[in-house]
Amino acid sequence: MDAQHDFQRARRRATIGRLISRLRGEPDDVGVVLPYEEVISALGFVSEHRAGLHVVQLDTIVGSVDRSRDYDRRFRPTSSRSRSRWEQIAAAARRGESFPPIDVLKVGELYFVRDGHHRVSVARALGRADIDAYVTEVLTRVDAEKAMKLSDLPFKSHERVFFERVPLPIGTRPEIELSDPWDFAVLAEAVEAWGFRAMQSRGDALDRKETARLWLETEYRPAVALLRELDLVGDATATEAYMRIAADRYRLLRSRDWSEEVLRQVVDGRAGRRWARRS
Repeated sequence: MDAQHDFQRARRRATIGRLISRLRGEPDDVGVVLPYEEVISALGFVSEHRAGLHVVQLDTIVGSVDRSRDYDRRFRPTSSRSRSRWEQIAAAARRGESFPPIDVLKVGELYFVRDGHHRVSVARALGRADIDAYVTEVLTRVDAEKAMKLSDLPFKSHERVFFERVPLPIGTRPEIELSDPWDFAVLAEAVEAWGFRAMQSRGDALDRKETARLWLETEYRPAVALLRELDLVGDATATEAYMRIAADRYRLLRSRDWSEEVLRQVVDGRAGRRWARRS
């Protein structure tokens, strides 16, 4: 009877959670279990390796390999399909029996259940904080953040393609911040054009990695430093401010140089165009 009540309570909490999300105006996918295949498709699979037995925090398990329809993001059951097996595991847990380790895939900060969905759900319903798990670590081209939602996957896909075209060193990638996923394609085109001009100027061929490194060190970072020094970033990200000013720099001055005077002329030119349009 206790196990049956545990299941009913977990189902009720799943329903209440959906209602609260709607009342708060949150997107529909906030409470949805992340499907592993779709996440990997967006982030880009690189490799995987067995990491052995670990203790995993239950609140980091937010995805599933093949059972995403049966649970919400907190692994509360969303239907009665798994009720019988769920209650058997809950009854065993109440008798003091330990859970066998589950099997999970680790992608960035997130874990995806490959085997052990019922055990995860029961453990969370009983208020446990962690669980034993055999972990396989999966390396992807773009990292997965803990708060990632299903609707974030298209953005992550654009980000992945950008870093394939502009393979910046892993540790420097957080310097690229964009709000609109389409801007990744625009910026990639700009970097590739910059690399072509750099090769013409140097008289040497550059591969993508060398082009990305040179662009970051000799173009992007100096420009961002000037923008911040002159307080020209504003409400945008530094990357968005760079893209806006870099485009205007050549349009107005036919120059590819960065200096305080160049930036001031670009800013004055932008102000002049806005005044002309208002007039």
